Amino acid sequence: MYTDKKNILQLVALLEAHGITKVVLCPGSRNAPIVHTLSNHPGFTCYAMTDERSAGYFAIGLTLNGGKPAAICCTSGTALLNLHPAVAEAFYQNVPLVVISADRPAAWIGQMDGQTLPQPDVFRTLVKKSVNLPEIHTEEDEWYCNRLVNEALLETHHHGKGPVHINVPVSEPLFQFTVDKLPEVRVITRYQGLNVYDRDYNGLVERMNKYQKRMVIVGQMNLIYLFEKRHTKLLYRHFAWLTEHIGNQTIPGIPVKNFDAALYAVPEDKMEQMVPELLITYGGHIVSKRLKKFLRQHPPKEHWHVSPDGEVVDLYGSLTTVIEMDPFEFLEKIASLLDNRVPGYPRVWENYCNTIPEPDFAYSEMSVVGALVKALPKSCALHLANSSVVRYAQLYSIPSTIEVCCNRGTSGIEGSLSTTVGYAAASDKLNFIAIGDLSFFYDMNALWNGNLHNNLRILLLNNGGGEIFQALPGFKMNERTHRYVTASHQTSAEGWATERGFSYSAVHNAEELAAAMSAFTQTEQPSEHPLFMEVFTDKAEDVRLLKEYYHQLKNSSQAQNI
Repeated sequence: MYTDKKNILQLVALLEAHGITKVVLCPGSRNAPIVHTLSNHPGFTCYAMTDERSAGYFAIGLTLNGGKPAAICCTSGTALLNLHPAVAEAFYQNVPLVVISADRPAAWIGQMDGQTLPQPDVFRTLVKKSVNLPEIHTEEDEWYCNRLVNEALLETHHHGKGPVHINVPVSEPLFQFTVDKLPEVRVITRYQGLNVYDRDYNGLVERMNKYQKRMVIVGQMNLIYLFEKRHTKLLYRHFAWLTEHIGNQTIPGIPVKNFDAALYAVPEDKMEQMVPELLITYGGHIVSKRLKKFLRQHPPKEHWHVSPDGEVVDLYGSLTTVIEMDPFEFLEKIASLLDNRVPGYPRVWENYCNTIPEPDFAYSEMSVVGALVKALPKSCALHLANSSVVRYAQLYSIPSTIEVCCNRGTSGIEGSLSTTVGYAAASDKLNFIAIGDLSFFYDMNALWNGNLHNNLRILLLNNGGGEIFQALPGFKMNERTHRYVTASHQTSAEGWATERGFSYSAVHNAEELAAAMSAFTQTEQPSEHPLFMEVFTDKAEDVRLLKEYYHQLKNSSQAQNI
């Protein structure tokens, strides 16, 4: 039996109709009618999470696995506010998350009643749409409620993807479960891009063909897109293609991925030949600060950004054209319209970047990440936490068959573990996460739930604090400042990992790393438990080795006069 609250019945029926079947449920009393109805309906897969801060990121992970929206339901008051960081991440990573919050009647807001605060529009500009459902007493109320829910759910994938917020006021009595089936509801659908006229690409292509030096930069994309073979060769030869691991397999050919290290090492007199005349971008965020600095200091003549939402995104300070459409549709449309010449510019980038060797670090955080990347099975998901780990991974080659995930929407350290746990809960692959100590301990409640499976493997890099801050150029810290900026600590995760049912191993040197990594990444004998490997390194040595690597890289490039 379901709740008798008609606004909740409309909501649940429309969630099912729109194909939203994965729901994270957080505890509470005000949201109990919603939770009861969802959890007792056979069409929904529900996941229990207590900490809303973690639950929001868990729901992001569920959504990223397969790309269909997932929902998260919380009670009223501060429970909703605890979702704010995850909502921000979903907004800036373009994740179609549905946030459902139970609320008190509007008359009691600000009247010293428990767990009451102004919830409608609480996320403001960080959601694509926010709706406040009416409590249904009339046919007009029901029509209005139905329309609002449809509007919100349609907006999750309208002109780009993103989160929405549905606020549900619920009056007492709360616990009357007298309805035996969901109502028949009106389902509104939307078809996008239908046009009897073909888009005219000729003007764009004419502009494009004027330039010899053409570059495409692909930001974060949480999907796999395989271009048709007839398009692949045509597109690949015309551009220098740059992306990072978080771009995944969304490029027609083999991209340049080690450009960050290459830009650090390139001699100043060779810089000009690397600068594009035309830059085309699609996808989300770019990790590399050096690439941003390079293009801001050496702007292209034109910068075109292609995206379904058509938003103005001027990351490099040289945007000239916004192309509002699916980037793959755009690329495949222009492929056959490009001129027949084979420009030499792409080879400039490829040949130069091929001279940059993959690093070979002594035992350190960087060598551990390299060891993991080299030992990963061919088909798995690799989750990279902010902030050092995602950068260390970029120093190494990763096969295109491995899916790479990272919370680069807001690039915060919170939530990386929770997102991974959520992703793994819905995944049939092995899921590995490499995560630093501050990020892990901040998000420890990610493991405080019943959704852990044996396909989850956690690599914790523990050097006693956030040492990436110590490596920042121009920032000299005394002992007192260092303590607060880097959050120095002497904590181990062993107790928490074993209590939560993980098979735990500790690593302190290169010999132990080799043995532990083999067991950590093996697939022949599936583990009965999730795996946890905690690697201890010396923070000062980590920083020293990283600086030494870049110093040698620059000296080598200058000596070779590349």
